[in-house]
Amino acid sequence: MQVDTKQINAYIDALDAERAAVVTKLFNTIKKALPKGFEATISYGMVAFVVPFDLYPKGYHCKPSLQLPFIQLASQKNFVAIYHMGMYAKPDLLDWFVNSYAALGIGKLDIGKSCIRFKKMESIPYDLIAELCSKMSPKDWIACYESTFVKK
Repeated sequence: MQVDTKQINAYIDALDAERAAVVTKLFNTIKKALPKGFEATISYGMVAFVVPFDLYPKGYHCKPSLQLPFIQLASQKNFVAIYHMGMYAKPDLLDWFVNSYAALGIGKLDIGKSCIRFKKMESIPYDLIAELCSKMSPKDWIACYESTFVKK
């Protein structure tokens, strides 16, 4: 669901009560776990955690007027999704997450290149999400991003 707003609270308020509770809990989990320096905002119509311009003035290579995206959180029609660019760029981080999720024994992981989809809200592993979010600082993400996505 994309919401035409620049306010995180307005995005959450537009959701039904069950989804709002889940998105709020995920937002708070991610915000608390992320290393210092990331900033919460709305980007591409979703809740986002970005590297602000004061840490990375070049912005996003696809659209330099946007701050460098790292994690986005969205309530879609049939699921809640977390888009984690670090997992997309670092196969070892993706492998760690996939293996850690499997070890929880909570069911099949529904995942794309950077997208983790949760159809069953009661099965969201908040502690694992927090651990994932703690693994890259803005400095780590900038180095990874530049070596992976930015053409020299």
